[in-house]
Amino acid sequence: MRAIAVSAFRAEPCLVEVPKPGPGAGEVRVKVEYAALNPLDWQTADGAPGEAVPHVFPLVLGTDFAGRVDMIGSGDNTFRVGDPVFGRVTAPPLGRCGAYGEYVCVPQDSPIALVPPGVPLQVAAALPSAGATATQILTSTAVRSGLSLLVIGATGGVGSFLTQLAAARGTAVVAAVRGDEGRRMKALGATATVDTTSGPEALEAAVRDLYPGGVDALVDLVSTDTASFASYAALVREGGVAVTTRGVAAPPGIAWADFRLAPTAAVLDELASAVARGELTVPIDMELPLEKAPQALAQNRAGGARGKTVFAV
Repeated sequence: MRAIAVSAFRAEPCLVEVPKPGPGAGEVRVKVEYAALNPLDWQTADGAPGEAVPHVFPLVLGTDFAGRVDMIGSGDNTFRVGDPVFGRVTAPPLGRCGAYGEYVCVPQDSPIALVPPGVPLQVAAALPSAGATATQILTSTAVRSGLSLLVIGATGGVGSFLTQLAAARGTAVVAAVRGDEGRRMKALGATATVDTTSGPEALEAAVRDLYPGGVDALVDLVSTDTASFASYAALVREGGVAVTTRGVAAPPGIAWADFRLAPTAAVLDELASAVARGELTVPIDMELPLEKAPQALAQNRAGGARGKTVFAV
């Protein structure tokens, strides 16, 4: 089958032919129709965190997928052949199966769920990692209804979902954007947007104007160094909380949460149902053929994502 893989960590991803995987006991094989791009995909190609866990080469990349069940392994059956499903690849070894391939095998008790009627597979593929991250940030941290929330990296997949879900809970969202994204983020529920293209001083001034005492919470989806994270955390009021998805240490005096995603099928069901009811918009920026995945990964690595990129497999 065709797949996007790397032959070694830090090698360039490329289109290859690999054997079609067969489902083991308790697994289903899915004929992938769409895969979604996540930063984790190029981070895995770089060897983070892949070198610390069992892995195989060629290492097929990709985490989020949607397609139809093609074959069922031995054991109890949760799904049937032909079921439209979407999910997230989590089972080791890393690289045995990846979403950037024509087929993927996943355990039936992993983060995989049925796609509800009326939800396109393209849309479902963009949900698992970004949608579950946004959902679990809101349920597992001190970001509560009635509070103010500053989102750094608001225009990407996670930020777009987080803005919608937080706004639906009554949280006032301040979305940090670049350029002309303010209108789109307000349509997704942001109370205010701040254009950061003119520098961090503009962001600080705008947030201070809105919330002189500081915002109640920060979710930073972007910063990879302590200094940048600290500059945003300084905009949080005393007693507030700062959340990072990048494992960055917080400055002293800030209640800090280093978020780690733990998706479940129940969370995927909840997200897909919200889409089916028209309560959640999936921000798909681009659809590309699978062959374009290496270039898209390089572009995503450079930053500035606007919504989700999906690959037609």
